[in-house]
Amino acid sequence: MQNDVTRRQVLRGGLGMTGLLLAGCTTTTKAPVPVQPQPVVDKNFVLNYGSMPTEQFPLPAIDPRVLAPEFRRQRVSYRTQEKPGTLIVDTRNFYLYLVEPSGTAMRYGVGLGRQGFEWSGRANVAWKRPWPTWTPPEEMIARQPELEKYSAKNGGMQAGLGNPLGARALYIFQNKVDTLYRLHGTNEPASIGKAVSSGCVRLINQDVIDLYDRVRSGASIVVS
Repeated sequence: MQNDVTRRQVLRGGLGMTGLLLAGCTTTTKAPVPVQPQPVVDKNFVLNYGSMPTEQFPLPAIDPRVLAPEFRRQRVSYRTQEKPGTLIVDTRNFYLYLVEPSGTAMRYGVGLGRQGFEWSGRANVAWKRPWPTWTPPEEMIARQPELEKYSAKNGGMQAGLGNPLGARALYIFQNKVDTLYRLHGTNEPASIGKAVSSGCVRLINQDVIDLYDRVRSGASIVVS
C-alpha cells in the first residue's frame, strides 16, 4: 500500500515535472512586428519639386503621386532642325522641349487646351513676367460672366497661389500681335498630361520657374 502511494506520488511528481518542462517551452513574448521598409526618397524629385519658401508666394512641395515620372523635368536626347533656345510644344504627347546644343533638350510635362481651345503655330516669347496679374480675355468673360471682376478695366486678378497664371508667365506673340496664349505655371499638378486649360500651355510652378530662368525674351516657340 505504501509502495503504491509512493509510486502514485512519483507519477504525480513526474507528471508535474512534465508539465513544468512543457511550460518551460512556451513563451509569453509577443512575436516581433515586421519593420516596414522606408519609402525610397527620390533625391532628384525633391531637388526639382520640393517646397520653395523664398518665392514671393511660398510654394509647397509637389506630391510625387500626382506627377507621373514621364512628365517630370529631365534632360533628354532630342534631334531637331530648330536652333538651341527654341521651345517646341508636342501637343500629342504633352511635352514641352527647350532645345539645347549637342542634340539634347530639357523636357517638361505640360497641360494643354481642351478641345475647341487649342492653338498651334510658330510664334515668339514677347516677354516674361514673375508672379503675373491675370486678365481673362473678353471671349472668356462672355462665356463666364463671373470673371468680369478680373477684367482689364478692373485691374485683373492679382498675383498669388490662386492666380491661374501661377508663379511665372511667358507671353506668346505672333507677328508682333498678342495671341492671348501663355506658357504659365499652375497650382494643379494633376492637370499635367491632360487637356484642360483654355488654350494655354501650363507647367508645374517649379517647372515654369526653371523654364523662365532658361528662356530669353524673343525666343521662338513652335506648337504642333
